[in-house]
Amino acid sequence: MYGAAHPADGRANDSEEQHERSDGQSCGRHLGAIADCAAGLHWIVADNGRCQARWFGMYAGLSIGAVIPAHNEEDNIGAVVRALRAVSGPQGQPAIDEVVVCDNASSDATADRAVLAGARVVEQAQPGYGIACQTAIAALPAVDVVLFVDGDQAFDVRQCVDLLAAIADGADVVIGSRVLGAVEPGAMSLPQVLGNRVAAVLIRLLWGRRITDLGPFRAVRADALRRMDMRDAAYGWTVEMQVKAIQHGLDMVERPVDTRRRRFGKSKVGGTVRGVVGAGVGILSTILRLRCCGKGSG
Repeated sequence: MYGAAHPADGRANDSEEQHERSDGQSCGRHLGAIADCAAGLHWIVADNGRCQARWFGMYAGLSIGAVIPAHNEEDNIGAVVRALRAVSGPQGQPAIDEVVVCDNASSDATADRAVLAGARVVEQAQPGYGIACQTAIAALPAVDVVLFVDGDQAFDVRQCVDLLAAIADGADVVIGSRVLGAVEPGAMSLPQVLGNRVAAVLIRLLWGRRITDLGPFRAVRADALRRMDMRDAAYGWTVEMQVKAIQHGLDMVERPVDTRRRRFGKSKVGGTVRGVVGAGVGILSTILRLRCCGKGSG
């Protein structure tokens, strides 16, 4: 399980049905313990010691928490959150237990739009992709799998079921590869494409492992995420995860995902010279640091 066993305020989300057991029986071994009672229904011990039931989604018996780092995505974030909430598991139940959006120093209504769509929102004033992911992860309740997706509508989040299916089949880390999927013209800038290729070549030369993409759409087992001890606060986050997965001998696989052009706003990476340079420097420096200093660095 990853994160706290229940929200910090001890309350269920507004979308969850909550009630106390009337038979007075104990339903957990310790505070916050969760035990399956029926499909999607879990009994928990709340802070007041009373048993409560909550409805959770699940995918193949795994609880899923989705993390979305977002900076000035007011026109996109609502659609992404709603699409995640609508994803169904193999039995038709909601697949995603919790959606957490990190509002990363936005100057627009990103946070408000995310809340209205059904996400939990946390704030992070320090700009940076990695620190935004870390902040959102820290706000998740206990989950088995963390799903990462951007808030710009670049991905069809329904394809997350392919990533989750690979996790359910035993993988530790599943990367959604844009290279293996369909890329809408204009969805990836030339610097993004070239940067991806350079990183892939370096990883193959330095670690002997073939990868095709550093794509941000990915799913990771929570215990694997803890083992990797992610540290990068900026654009090196994605490649740090993939290199550390190799260093730790984790089962990492790729699955095709489609990517499309932004419908609203400008890409934070490919849309500006500063973003391109920052991402390139961050990715290359992370690869070299992990090669020189080992898996304990980041």
